[in-house]
Amino acid sequence: MGSGLLYVKAAQRLGLQPITLSDDPTRYDHFGAKGAETIRVDTDDLDALIRECSRLQETYEIAGITGALDPVYATVGKLCRHFDLPGPNPDAVEQCCDKYTQRQLLAASGVPMPAYRLATNAAEVEDSAAEIGLPVIVKPAVGSNSEGVRLCRTADELAQHSYYLLGGQHIWRSGPRMLVEEFAQGPGYGVETMGNEVIGISVFRPRFVHGDEIHPAPLTEDEHERVTDISLSCLRALGLGWGPAGIEVRWTKRGPVVIEVNPRLHGSPVPQLVRLAYGVDLITAHIKLAIGEEWDLRKRHSQTVVARYLRADRSGTLDWIGGDSEAAAVPGVVEVKFYDQTPRPIFGRGDDLDYLGHVIAASSSLPRTEAILQRAVDLISWSITPFPTTDVATLT
Repeated sequence: MGSGLLYVKAAQRLGLQPITLSDDPTRYDHFGAKGAETIRVDTDDLDALIRECSRLQETYEIAGITGALDPVYATVGKLCRHFDLPGPNPDAVEQCCDKYTQRQLLAASGVPMPAYRLATNAAEVEDSAAEIGLPVIVKPAVGSNSEGVRLCRTADELAQHSYYLLGGQHIWRSGPRMLVEEFAQGPGYGVETMGNEVIGISVFRPRFVHGDEIHPAPLTEDEHERVTDISLSCLRALGLGWGPAGIEVRWTKRGPVVIEVNPRLHGSPVPQLVRLAYGVDLITAHIKLAIGEEWDLRKRHSQTVVARYLRADRSGTLDWIGGDSEAAAVPGVVEVKFYDQTPRPIFGRGDDLDYLGHVIAASSSLPRTEAILQRAVDLISWSITPFPTTDVATLT
């Protein structure tokens, strides 16, 4: 469900030859069919990346270097500095990717946020939740794709999630550090920025787990201005402002509060939604910035676009999913995409890996777009076989 292939195609439209560097090239085998070369290299090893790019320079003129994922985006900035190419500030990206550091920087600048605490063990998680008050959000201080993020409404859910994070099931990129945050209740908004400009604001429904994403969000002029102002305050506080960023905001009883700032473009299908809603191609603009060309962020049209995220309703093995051709044939449907091949396991952890695909519809009004979308989604079905249960004998 990533944006990698969108970057490949956009680069080719600009007359560039895309080359993907990955520690697991098999994940990008399908790029080869699109004319993109994929090279194996440890993307956590800056020196190895510098050596590989230097080798490529013997054959190619490197026009620019970019990436679309949190774990490597700071490294992208360091590579750009090494080769004297335009790129993001790696220091700003690194401190932004640490959610606790990000919270501290935003707080120091007076940006409104939910109450939060840092915890390194189960006892500290429990104490932090007691101070803040249930329900709380518990999530790794460093991570992406909503991995390890959970809304804990009860003490039992809190204990279960602490056990999941600390009991060896969650993979930590560094030492275990968790954020325990107040559950900010209210509508959720996604803000897409490029440079120091807000390009679009979407709204998510339902409030916690993404079901639908609507562009543009139905906001009053005052609400739009307040979300825009708080988003630009985030960019200033975090030292961002080069290239794209994605900001999550919730509108609570005390107004808009910032949930998270991602120092890169939100993943697919967000770039498609922005292009369809406003006529702004964020990925092409990002590539142009990375190769030193002037971007174009002019809005060319306005229509209502809604994406429905197809989410597994249980854990188990996804045996099959179908109906995409029928759904895509519904007038007004722009895209139907299923993620990954079947069969595949579904673990029901509440992160992005629970998503099975998405459907995008567009029209001149929200009611019409939602009606189109529902007709399409009703044509899609899937089958999930529950994992086998293990009988456990209790000895007394």
